[in-house]
Amino acid sequence: MIPESYIDLLLEGHVAHLATINPNGTPQVSPIWVDYSDGLVLFNTAKLRKKYRNIKKNPNVALSIPDKSNPYRYITIQGIVVEEEEDQKVARDHIATLGVRYFGREFIPPEEEVRIIFKIKPKYVHTSG
Repeated sequence: MIPESYIDLLLEGHVAHLATINPNGTPQVSPIWVDYSDGLVLFNTAKLRKKYRNIKKNPNVALSIPDKSNPYRYITIQGIVVEEEEDQKVARDHIATLGVRYFGREFIPPEEEVRIIFKIKPKYVHTSG
């Protein structure tokens, strides 16, 4: 569902904006690091974050990912979280790898922080540019 010509936005360190739904129905938006594998969009977060709590109550999400060199080239995705990876070795290795992609070095969260990888199945995709 993701056009081949836009997969770079998911794999080359472009910051995404994730929209989740608060319990009162209002939207909440967070900048996130993303990844892409087997047709699913992945992101990694700490269990204490608002986006984690919102997704546990309502797995419907939306993403906007602009090209960092041309913000008028972008992809938007509406989808649903269909899978979670809670294995701490897998989740911590994933966030370390994303750190290299986004910052040029591994990101090592505090030892006490519990990480999770959410996997989003796109339902609707829109591209521009």
